[in-house]
Amino acid sequence: MADALLIFKPDSAYRLAARAGIWGWLSSERDWKVESLDWFQPPATLIESHYDFLQGRPFFPWLVDFMTALPVVVGRITASPEALGIMRYDLGETQIAKSRPGSLRERYGIYGGLNCLHLSDAPETGAAEVERWSKHVQLDKVKVRFDAASKKQDHTFHLRSLATQVANGIHTGSASAMIRQLLAEETDLDGDRLEALDRITLGALA
Repeated sequence: MADALLIFKPDSAYRLAARAGIWGWLSSERDWKVESLDWFQPPATLIESHYDFLQGRPFFPWLVDFMTALPVVVGRITASPEALGIMRYDLGETQIAKSRPGSLRERYGIYGGLNCLHLSDAPETGAAEVERWSKHVQLDKVKVRFDAASKKQDHTFHLRSLATQVANGIHTGSASAMIRQLLAEETDLDGDRLEALDRITLGALA
């Protein structure tokens, strides 16, 4: 069995209907096992190391902000290499516009890097990522579980349409305001934490 690192990114950790749908898939443990899961706010140095292959890309400062502005849900999965491949297939391609219809990212992803989850892409990658993250967060106990259903509305497809407008400079002000409104309806966050979610979401569209 191989280790893999899993992260509910902010766009799935706090959008409650999306989180419920993804948790329903993850907790089914069809060909894998959830070995640990907990809330954790990563330091910038950890995210910079985790995504070192993207350093120098124009969106890198946003990515670091996105992954450090709020606590995220971090876990460790064990699965055979074949099962990890199944999980990656279920998850879908990294870019939302290219995600396979019916995949989790096609269902719940908003735009570009707002793609719900990180999941190690191979046993070798998983071993390295688990080793790196285990120096910062406990990866041997399931400390949180989520509901597999939510009374919150799921605005994924409306958010995706609005995000496309903002990214293309169309109705930017009104579309951005609507994104903020829809995020507020999807989450239990308020105050500074809701403002942080708004900022890192809209930052992906700049």
